[in-house]
Amino acid sequence: MRKEIERVEQAIQAALSGKIVSIISSGDPGVYGMAGLVLEVVSRENIPLPIEIIPGIPAANAAAAVLGAPLMHDYAVISLSDLLTPWETIERRVKCAAEADFVIVLYNPKSSQRTWQIEETVSIVLQYKSPSTPVGIVKDVSREDEEIVLTTLGKVTSCSIDMTTIVIIGNSTSFQYKDYMITRRGYQW
Repeated sequence: MRKEIERVEQAIQAALSGKIVSIISSGDPGVYGMAGLVLEVVSRENIPLPIEIIPGIPAANAAAAVLGAPLMHDYAVISLSDLLTPWETIERRVKCAAEADFVIVLYNPKSSQRTWQIEETVSIVLQYKSPSTPVGIVKDVSREDEEIVLTTLGKVTSCSIDMTTIVIIGNSTSFQYKDYMITRRGYQW
């Protein structure tokens, strides 16, 4: 982290010297990945490089799949990292998403230096959602040490959460069935 611009600039220089270059991101390169920064730098400097972006599976989607079907209706994806986005902006986004009853997917919920953001986020969401709202926590999704926890909004901060964790907070229709988290789509029968 914090060396992304340097990585992109080095990759562009290598590509301009005739090398075939790949920049690797976890998940999907266009979802909190490196594709946006590459395109920003190339467009800012009007560099004539052919670029191919190969899609991946965003961590939100991978986490949703192992949890069951929590993203069956509208949802918001919010990073809690305030390294590139001011906390006031993140806070407003969390409030609006909670107030609108979106399922909320949290990226970068906690790090060794950023420990309070997840607690503040849960505090904001609890103003609009019940403490019994289902929450899915997936650490290291699709990796060897993957961990899955189903809990509730009222208990989520007592769970192990770090930078490689995706937190999915349900909406008012979300529920847990056995080991699955499900959000109703609205079908009537």
